[in-house]
Amino acid sequence: MTVTQDRPVTYAKMRGVVSFFSALLKGKKVGFLHKLASTQQLYQRLDAQKILRRKEKEQKLMESSVSTETSEVKPSDFDYLKVIGRGSFGKVLLARHRKQGGYYAVKVLQKQMIVKRKEKHVMVERSVLQKALLHPFLVGLHFSFQTPNTLFFVLDYVNGGELFYHLQREGSFPEHRSVFYAAEMAMALGYLHSLEIVYRDLKPENILLDSEGHVKLTDFGLCKEGVAVGGIMHTFCGTPEYLAPEVLQGHPYSRAVDWWGLGAVLFEMLYGLPPFYSRSKAKMFENILYAPLKLHNKASLAARSLLGGLLERDVSKRLGSSRDLVELQEHPLFCTINWDDLLARKVIPPFIPEVTGPCDISYIDSAFTQQPVPVSANEWCQPGGASEAFPGFSFMNPEEYMSAPLVS
Repeated sequence: MTVTQDRPVTYAKMRGVVSFFSALLKGKKVGFLHKLASTQQLYQRLDAQKILRRKEKEQKLMESSVSTETSEVKPSDFDYLKVIGRGSFGKVLLARHRKQGGYYAVKVLQKQMIVKRKEKHVMVERSVLQKALLHPFLVGLHFSFQTPNTLFFVLDYVNGGELFYHLQREGSFPEHRSVFYAAEMAMALGYLHSLEIVYRDLKPENILLDSEGHVKLTDFGLCKEGVAVGGIMHTFCGTPEYLAPEVLQGHPYSRAVDWWGLGAVLFEMLYGLPPFYSRSKAKMFENILYAPLKLHNKASLAARSLLGGLLERDVSKRLGSSRDLVELQEHPLFCTINWDDLLARKVIPPFIPEVTGPCDISYIDSAFTQQPVPVSANEWCQPGGASEAFPGFSFMNPEEYMSAPLVS
C-alpha cells in the first residue's frame, strides 16, 4: 500500500474556494433539484449465501481478535526495509515480519499530530479495515497496535502501483481494461455499502493494483459508518476533482456519492482527465454543477451510457441510487462480466504488473523509496503525552497470524 503526496489544495483551502465560489454564483438559479432516494433495496444478487457466510466468518474473526490490552505485537517484530508512501500524519513502510517472514505495508502515524488536529478519521479507518478483512478488492488489516507516541496499521503490501501512477504513465486505458477495473471497484463499493459503509473518496490515488493486476481499494479515513439504506450524510469531504454535486452544494447526500465517484474515475480511465476538470478550482466546481457532460466517441455507446448514468446530477436518477450495485451489474457495459468469477478472482486481469517479488518496488514512486528508513524501532517507543488518546485501537487477526509460514 502506498500513500501519495497531498494535492496542492487542502480541505481547508477547498472549503474556502467553495465559499468564494458560492458567493460568486449567488443569485444563479440551479437548474435541477436533488431528491435523495427514500427507498433503496438491500445489497443483493449473485450469491447472497456467499455474502452471508463471509459476514458470519468476519464476525467470528472480530469476536476472536485480540484486544488492545492483550495484543503483543510491537514495532520490533518487524524489519523496516523501505519508505513506500507518506501522508499528513506519518509514513508507510515496507516491512518484513521477523518470525513469520511475511511482507507488509506498515502505516506509521504520529499521535501528537492526530490529536493536535483533532482528527477522528484514524479510528474510523481502523474500524472499516477490520470489517473489510475478507473482501478480495479491499486492502486488508493484519494487525494494528500502538506505542505511547505512535499508531501502527499493518496492512496488505500491494506493489502493483497506484492507478494514478499507471494513468500518469499511459495517459488513459483501453476500454476493456477500464471496464475490468470499474467492475472490481463496483464490487468493493457494493460490499462496503452492504456493511452500511460509504467510502466517499474514490480516486486513482486510492486504487491500487496487486501483483496479479487486481484492484485493491485503500485509505478508509473518509469512510462513514452506519449509513443504512436511505441514510443521509452532511459532512463536506472528498477530493475536488471527484466531488459529487450534492456534496459541493452542501446538500444532504446518500451513498450514491460513491457511484458518482466511480463514474468520475471511469471517465478518467477512458479519457485521461476527470470529467469536469479545470486548472481553476472555481471553474471546475462550476463545471461540476452546470457544465454538460462531454462524452466523445472514443468510448463505446455502452460506456457512454454508463458514464451518463453514474454522472447524473439528479441523485434520484443516478445509476445505483435505487438498487445500488445490482443496477450497475445489469448495465450492458458489464454484459460479459461473470460476477461470481470476478469475485473469486478467476477473471484474468488485462494488465499484469511486472514485479519479481514482494521486495520489488519498481511501481512505487522513487520520491518515497529514496527517503531514509527509521534506524530503530526504539524511537517509536519513547513515552509521550498522547498515550491515552486511542483506547481500543489495537487488533490482531489470529487466523492470519497463526497461518503465516515460519522462516529460518
